[in-house]
Amino acid sequence: MRLLALADIHDHFEAVDEILRKTDAVDVLILAGDLTTNGTPARVERAIQSWRPRVTHLFAVAGNMDSPAIDNTLEQLGVSLNGHCHRVDDVAFCGCSAAPISIGTPYELPEAELKRRIELGFQQANGAARLVFVPHAPPRGALDRTSSGISAGSEAVRGFVDRAQPGLVLCGHIHEARGQAQLGRSLVVNCGPARRGHYVIADLTDDWKIQMQ
Repeated sequence: MRLLALADIHDHFEAVDEILRKTDAVDVLILAGDLTTNGTPARVERAIQSWRPRVTHLFAVAGNMDSPAIDNTLEQLGVSLNGHCHRVDDVAFCGCSAAPISIGTPYELPEAELKRRIELGFQQANGAARLVFVPHAPPRGALDRTSSGISAGSEAVRGFVDRAQPGLVLCGHIHEARGQAQLGRSLVVNCGPARRGHYVIADLTDDWKIQMQ
């Protein structure tokens, strides 16, 4: 299985088109939030519908700069991982939209609500051989340092990763924290901002092989 993971598009949908043009065929396209910056559900729907024919599977969460209305659109399109689980072969995908309450961006939620959504999706993954977890926000203390040195990740995301140990965690949110980190058996990848051309290719063999661009 081959995944293409993107985060923090921020309305630069042409960047996604370019990345799709220059990458080899992938089985799954993952959008890890911030598709827009205060964008509209209609624009997101048009973008999703334009990308779907180019990949076998597409899954997404909304970010803190999106909105609950955009999250609802992702759900209506059948691509949402927010409190949901989708399976491809023996791999289960679940996730969580939004980010912890911080500076008043459009889609921030209390940690307790993030935890509830994470658990709801995880329950549906029962029995899956492999788990890919897609929150918008990184786990607290891993790939979450802002340029001012603040740790801005989610406690709920960190608690879940520490306990459930998903094989792969794909997130975004903190643009300057792009990179990889190991938390126990979990490989955590902050994809970096797709609006600047960054993306991640993940190949599943015996384990996940990661290429960051």
